[in-house]
Amino acid sequence: MITSRKEYRQYVKADVSAYGLEHVSFYNWLRIDQLRFQLRLRRLEYLANCHPWRIVSRAVLEVTNHRLALKLGITIPKNVFGPGLCLVHRGTVVVSPLAKVGANCRIHPSSSIGDYNGAPTLGNNVYIGPGAKLFGPIVIGNNVAIGANAVVNNSFPDNCTIGGIPAHILSRKGAVEQGVFPNTTTNG
Repeated sequence: MITSRKEYRQYVKADVSAYGLEHVSFYNWLRIDQLRFQLRLRRLEYLANCHPWRIVSRAVLEVTNHRLALKLGITIPKNVFGPGLCLVHRGTVVVSPLAKVGANCRIHPSSSIGDYNGAPTLGNNVYIGPGAKLFGPIVIGNNVAIGANAVVNNSFPDNCTIGGIPAHILSRKGAVEQGVFPNTTTNG
């Protein structure tokens, strides 16, 4: 959750880095609709958490971002994702406002993180494949890769790859070891 201007800048820097655009001009960032949505979302989080009295600027930003979210098919509430979020493609992504997701999450379209008697808590460096469904009061550890079309309704430990219906551990290699994050390297 963004609680200062310094944290806001760190979140934006991490989000841009997740797309691999650190050395690209600001105007080229805006060509990517998902990143434009995220930058507005981070600004909304900053205004809501640090400047709650700025009602008019927040309202205008919420309306413009909601219109872009409808165009992209994205439903992501404020203060759910940590820094380094990457929405890989346009497409339906639905996230519960009760969910909590750590840093460096990479999420593909047609995925949902839902609320069913509680919402999921995801660690850092989590990869969510296309069509994955996560629901219930579960805890997903750090460095976990969730396969395409997985239905995850149980908790899983750190450093593993999960998939299937219902999800089960497929490998003890995590998301970073498999290279799903473009800006991370491993020695191996």
